[in-house]
Amino acid sequence: MKRTIVMLLVSAGMAAPAMAASVTNKDADTQVLVIVEGGSRMEIAVEPGATQTICPAGCFVTLPNGDRIALNGGEEVEIEGGAASVK
Repeated sequence: MKRTIVMLLVSAGMAAPAMAASVTNKDADTQVLVIVEGGSRMEIAVEPGATQTICPAGCFVTLPNGDRIALNGGEEVEIEGGAASVK
């Protein structure tokens, strides 16, 4: 029984990152995103050409151009010209 519970917890822990959103910065400049997740606010800098994994449990993201988007996890976000497209 203990082994089954441990296996379920390990499986759940491994599945969580797969549901996270990814953000790719296609701009030539570093883009700073404001992320609000579970009541916590943080800023994430995404370097040019880099991809960051964010929001494993869903969040709100404020983009450099002021747009605010809600992410549930699993989305792919591309930033170009300071604006985002969600796939």
